[in-house]
Amino acid sequence: MRIVQIPNGMFAENCYLVIDEQSAECAIVDPGEEAGLILHTLQEWGATPVGIWLTHAHLDHVLGVDRVAAETGAPVWLHPADRPLYEAVPDQAAWFGLAPPGRLPAPDRDFAHGQRLRLGGLEFEVRHAPGHSPGSVCLAGPGVVLSGDVLFAGSVGRTDLPGGDFDTLIASIERELLPLSDDTIVYSGHGPETTIGRERRTNPFLTGVYRLS
Repeated sequence: MRIVQIPNGMFAENCYLVIDEQSAECAIVDPGEEAGLILHTLQEWGATPVGIWLTHAHLDHVLGVDRVAAETGAPVWLHPADRPLYEAVPDQAAWFGLAPPGRLPAPDRDFAHGQRLRLGGLEFEVRHAPGHSPGSVCLAGPGVVLSGDVLFAGSVGRTDLPGGDFDTLIASIERELLPLSDDTIVYSGHGPETTIGRERRTNPFLTGVYRLS
């Protein structure tokens, strides 16, 4: 397995290419603002996209879906609880003073908690982890987890946007992420990679430091 991180756009969002090196099948995770960069990187790696996996439907994680889906033909996956957010992307753009994007394609397939996704010889488990958004999911694969905006290196996702809730987010992390092994690499929606063990030991939102301060 190879995971290619593609920081992009004004929000410095991380899109990922998850590539099964045996079959060259690839999932495009959260194609953000710079669709051209994402497609160029995909071409450089020579991978065949078989799915567009959206960890959630905030603006910065979906702005490239229209072009990437059109040019690759890969089906778009989203948890149904985030469908209202997805359909409200023009409103989200207005919140940040951005021009409204073009119409996004309807998701082709729904994520469901506990679902297993095949990518060549790899398998990923869908873990529904609301709190940052109602339909946020984390995608746990062999030794890795794509956490979207649920967990970051040293922080957690913001909960001040519509559908966010801090207590729900922390409960999701404790239930869906902390049971993973300490050496599991966490690929977040923003910032550098980390590990479950590092966050368990040092993340102030998980150690109780933040909540006690």
